[in-house]
Amino acid sequence: MYVAEESGHAPRPEATIHPPLTLERVRIHIPDRRRSPRKRPAHIADALDFWAFAGAAANVAMQFAHRGVAAGVMESKVESGALMVHPWKRLRTTASYLAVAVLGSEEEKRAMREAVNVAHRQVRSGPDSKVKYNAFDRNLQLYVAAAIYIGYEDTHQLLWGKMTPEELEHFYQGADTFGTTLQVHPDMWPKTHADFDAYWVEACRQVVCDDDFRAYIDDLLHLRMIQWYLRVLLGGLLRFLTSGFLPPHFREEMGVEWSESDQRRFENLFLFVGFVNRFIPRFIRFAGTNAMMADVRRRIRKHKAII
Repeated sequence: MYVAEESGHAPRPEATIHPPLTLERVRIHIPDRRRSPRKRPAHIADALDFWAFAGAAANVAMQFAHRGVAAGVMESKVESGALMVHPWKRLRTTASYLAVAVLGSEEEKRAMREAVNVAHRQVRSGPDSKVKYNAFDRNLQLYVAAAIYIGYEDTHQLLWGKMTPEELEHFYQGADTFGTTLQVHPDMWPKTHADFDAYWVEACRQVVCDDDFRAYIDDLLHLRMIQWYLRVLLGGLLRFLTSGFLPPHFREEMGVEWSESDQRRFENLFLFVGFVNRFIPRFIRFAGTNAMMADVRRRIRKHKAII
């Protein structure tokens, strides 16, 4: 079921050329603050509590910012999974996929992969597309999976403190499941965390946003896909969290403003949230993910659609 990457990407517009990318420009800043010593090295399943959703919108924007992914999303004819048309269904299916990728058995992962394949078969570029894309393109899926992993690593460090290189390496091992639960071949996933950093810097060269994409992201940031009263209630906080979880390069491409004062507020917010988080029982923090996993197992058992 694996397919090679499509060729034919549009050339990068000269007007959007930036200085050479560095890791600092494509990752958010994690403050080096003293936290309580960890009882054991963290692994990816430790990052599945409800705080991980704080950066969900930013992570979606990062995924969509790749030219190939953006074209597939914006031109897709699969309305049932469109974020701007069915936001709550898209949230459920994405949360279910993430739960299965980390907690699911091999059989459950295979069932999820087959369900995603059904939707992806209809997502491919047409003769008039500016960018050639195919939802089965393993390189596009690798980019999406890498962005998902970054979201979990960032939120976990903001809550529990910056990890040492050794702790990061331990946390990173097993993260390939985000890609292999799709169509990414295991050999494609960077072997070490250092290899992953190098891959991500290079992959972000494909992050180039045009006016159409900025308009799409503006709708996402302002929650125009949900009811107006929820926008009033949650809009300001979501925009702040989304902007904070975007790395500098992504903010520049998307035209998102962010000041040093905003950065201090963002880091102080998570210093407070991280402190409070220590007093919330684990079963409460992980209730959402466990509920998604239970729902997937129920759907598989009753032969219902997973997504």
